[in-house]
Amino acid sequence: MQLYVIRRPSAWASLTELEKAGAKSAQIGNEEMSDRVRWIRSYVVNEPDGRIGTFCIYEAKDGAAIREHARRVGMPGEEFYPVATTVVVRPDPVPAEAV
Repeated sequence: MQLYVIRRPSAWASLTELEKAGAKSAQIGNEEMSDRVRWIRSYVVNEPDGRIGTFCIYEAKDGAAIREHARRVGMPGEEFYPVATTVVVRPDPVPAEAV
């Protein structure tokens, strides 16, 4: 499988909507398309219009698998790019636990 970055701009009105979509995405990926799509992680961003967007990292068989997965979930899936290489300067920071 190839590694991809998927951009989903202004796709959700709230974090609650995003959480519901994430649960459905994981379920479909794990149970229905595990041989074609694998969700690795997502970076959630606040868009200028006040909505929520994401940059998602997926492994996928091909672009058609990304599109089909997005269609089944009901979220954007047309803006994606194959990853040429990965440069890690530092690992992702770990949020401090609330005391």
